Amino acid sequence: MTVAQKTLTPDVNGPDIGATTRGLYINGSWWPAYSNQQIDVIDPSTGKRIAAVADATVEDARACIDAAAAAGPAWRATPPRKRSEILRRCFELMIERSEMLATLISMENGKALRDARGEVAYAAEFFRWNAEEAVRISGEFGIAPSGTNRIIVDYQPIGICLLITPWNFPAAMATRKIAPALAAGCTVILKPASETPLTAYALASIYEEAGLPSGVVNVLTTSNPGPITAAILADPRVRKLSFTGSTGVGRLLLGEAAKHVISSSMELGGNAPFVVFDDADLEAALDGAMIAKMRNAGEACTAANRFYVQSGIYDSFAEGLTRRMAALKVGRGVDEQTECGPMITRKAVEKIDRLVQDSIIKGARALCGGEMSAGSGFFYPPTVLVDVPDTCEMAREEIFGPVAPLYRFETEEEAVSWANNTEYGLAAYVYTRDLARGLRVSSGIEAGMIALNRGLVSDPAAPFGGVKQSGLGREGGQHHGIAEFMEAKYIATSF
Repeated sequence: MTVAQKTLTPDVNGPDIGATTRGLYINGSWWPAYSNQQIDVIDPSTGKRIAAVADATVEDARACIDAAAAAGPAWRATPPRKRSEILRRCFELMIERSEMLATLISMENGKALRDARGEVAYAAEFFRWNAEEAVRISGEFGIAPSGTNRIIVDYQPIGICLLITPWNFPAAMATRKIAPALAAGCTVILKPASETPLTAYALASIYEEAGLPSGVVNVLTTSNPGPITAAILADPRVRKLSFTGSTGVGRLLLGEAAKHVISSSMELGGNAPFVVFDDADLEAALDGAMIAKMRNAGEACTAANRFYVQSGIYDSFAEGLTRRMAALKVGRGVDEQTECGPMITRKAVEKIDRLVQDSIIKGARALCGGEMSAGSGFFYPPTVLVDVPDTCEMAREEIFGPVAPLYRFETEEEAVSWANNTEYGLAAYVYTRDLARGLRVSSGIEAGMIALNRGLVSDPAAPFGGVKQSGLGREGGQHHGIAEFMEAKYIATSF
């Protein structure tokens, strides 16, 4: 393969769209795909094509591995302080370009601009946090219980990492993996979702400007991920798989990784309960509900999926939530006034409507919304459902949209039991003024993350991840995130 600068012409003018459609990002350069094929990027607000990116093949994937392997030894040997400074510069550049990145995210993802701005700030923070953690990687030293030798434990970078990210947070899901991997001394291959590739390529330019050496981060997009991921995982130089996406796809990837005994981290589906007790501060619970449900229009794995509200506060909560949901401004993501943008695809809209209609057929009532929107774009109105039976499909299936189903409960034991009645265990939300009850219920709910009297749980400084079918491993936190990209080496010595 020879270096080439190939621009795939975008259909509309936009922030850095031309710069994000130059081809695959391999070894610090922009390459045309072997296939010479393109992937259309669609604006969910209009349903129209806004750009195209290169469609990678297995040959392109092998070129990424070669580049990552060649860059590995030097990056591994780079002093932690130097790695830290590069990560810090990535943070600074993302903040400087935050408006451009937010607009780009809104265009290709459809999310409201205010949510896109929040995502950029959150995504950038992973570079600042891991810049600080890069210089704090330490080992262990101790005496063996027998007294015959010393135990030294050294933590070393695991090697080349394949990072696969979803479309719903195209910046944050990438930086949440890339930043700790780089801090640990690994080189990476990023495969972003084909629905939202522009942000990944825009960020690649930022990494380069920040001083990241060629080959340390490589980015490829493909419309046929199966053969490409299989080829990458089959290469013995690749040592790590980190995936964020659906549980179904995660199971397939785990099976593929198992063939080659590759370390895997999985952040998978969610079915988050939002539990409101009678003694909760109603306005605070409603504020939290709007954040937990409507961040990114409900297209988040941590989104509140099942609202369990105690009988004494149920009617007031339903009335307040309906008033707030019905008042949301639905529109194009890039419009400043928009509070709820479109869904990612028409198929996503159809799935949401299927779940809503199933609940209505089984006895639920829609207090607002509840019907597919007409016109162009992939919109679904903010919807509140009451009297939802626990036999409906949305009680077990992730909605991934702006729909809040309310279930009535009587006792604390009942709330915990219902909250745990799912194969998932990513996030949960609990509202009560009784701190003892809040901690007791938080302990009883089977989830990797609990937001107690808060509607937002994600934080780069905290370990993010779930239990049961919601995943394996953790991202972020004081040491959890970097530990996923390192191996412990034990050295026995008698000095």
